[in-house]
Amino acid sequence: MNYSLDPIDLGVFIVYAAGLLALALWISRDEKSRDRTTQDYFLASKSLPWWAIGASLIAANISAEQIIGMSGSGFALGLGIASYEWMAAITLILVGKYLLPIFLKNGIYTMPQYLEQRFDSRVKTTLALFWLGVFIFVNLTSVLWLGGLAIQSVAGIDWMYGMIFLAVFSVAYSTYGGLKAVAYTDIIQVVLLVFGGFFLSYLALQQISGGEGVLKGFNILTEKVPGHFDMILSPDNSEYMNLPGISVLVGGLWVMNVGYWGFNQYIIQRALAAKSIQEAQKGIAFAAYLKLLMPIIVVLPGIAAVILFPDIEKPDQAYPSMMSLMPVGIKGLVFAALVAAIVSSLASMTNSISTIFTMDIYRPVRHDKDENHYVNIGRLATVTSLVVAVCVAQPLIGQSEQAFQYIQEFTGLFSPGITVIFLMGMFWKRTTSTGALAAAIGSAAFSVLFAFFLPELPFMDRIGIVFLMCLALTYFVSLRESAPKNDGSVDLSDVNFGTTTGFNIAGIGCVLILIGLYVTWW
Repeated sequence: MNYSLDPIDLGVFIVYAAGLLALALWISRDEKSRDRTTQDYFLASKSLPWWAIGASLIAANISAEQIIGMSGSGFALGLGIASYEWMAAITLILVGKYLLPIFLKNGIYTMPQYLEQRFDSRVKTTLALFWLGVFIFVNLTSVLWLGGLAIQSVAGIDWMYGMIFLAVFSVAYSTYGGLKAVAYTDIIQVVLLVFGGFFLSYLALQQISGGEGVLKGFNILTEKVPGHFDMILSPDNSEYMNLPGISVLVGGLWVMNVGYWGFNQYIIQRALAAKSIQEAQKGIAFAAYLKLLMPIIVVLPGIAAVILFPDIEKPDQAYPSMMSLMPVGIKGLVFAALVAAIVSSLASMTNSISTIFTMDIYRPVRHDKDENHYVNIGRLATVTSLVVAVCVAQPLIGQSEQAFQYIQEFTGLFSPGITVIFLMGMFWKRTTSTGALAAAIGSAAFSVLFAFFLPELPFMDRIGIVFLMCLALTYFVSLRESAPKNDGSVDLSDVNFGTTTGFNIAGIGCVLILIGLYVTWW
């Protein structure tokens, strides 16, 4: 189902794009007179306030694979997919309290850098190369592909030209200013995203109710597709393999969430750039509450499409199809919000790709260069990664029915091992480098074996089991070696895990809201 933009909508979008570029250049203006250091470029001079951190965390996370992909999953299986969003909220609170203080204490730029401090260069290089591969061949490709499809569906522009536009737009506003330009422009991106998502949900429910109000529309939606409002799916549900019942609360989803929000470079990099630990924690709490709103913005339109557009060919066409409900002018603004989310995530991912490549791969080999040289290498890595992703996006992602599930299942091969490496490395001094490498290799090997010999096992259950197996493997391999010596990175005696009253209240409030949501939609 293809559409085209009215000239007014196109004008609104052009104004948005020009304004975003102007803002990014204005934010970077104070640094034009001097050469940037790597801390300036990759960590925004460690000056980000809480509101920029929280907004940027959400903007980096919510992109095409979330908006398009999760709406598609909402169309296919319903509200259950919202568990990824709602459980992420409490995960963020835990990350802010227990993991972030350790990272900030060690003064790191990247996750591989922490692994080198804690283990050795073998672990650092192995995980750095892995993350570069995943960011380019899974994350960037999925965002570009789904973004290209969205532009084709909404604006009638060929998906390849759409992908090229997204890549060029992302480079134009983020490459010069680095993380600082990305983080501050993310504030506008998130405002547009939240407004656009709420407005689209409002229009959808109004359409379903025949103009008699959103509450009546919501009631009609729950009556016509009651199966789409089950948070905990039963084994006889056709989508049980994707969301296996109670496992979303006590199983593998925790492993996925902790790995993503706690150890994912392009997510945690915002918190590493904070003015202080307290500022970072406030930003993370802000992001947690924004996550609670995301299902209204990205999942509800997909469920509504079951009634409004029941004949779409693929679930991932649900959100672009829903955009046809928008009136002229507003459609251009909401289209801008969709593009805002896409280019923000692209900028976040490429900034992290450039950070890892420059600081963990390139700099150790060419350690005699000045700071400006490394910044330029980072810019080159940004452009190169986008060129590669544009070229391979369609062959890698184009055949998937539900892109969001594809991403989860692929990253699920490695998430258990990565989560084990960090948790064991941070909280058990006896963990050795060989034990960490065993977890990395074991995660992929165990996951493939389960997928081959037990294909009927839901992937989320598989993740939980593989996590426990990697935990045991790391434990026993580490015990076979002598204990690490003089490792200051794992000394927690001087790490302050205390949090402010405001953060504690925010955490309790988040838990209570989650309990209410799951009790209501059980």
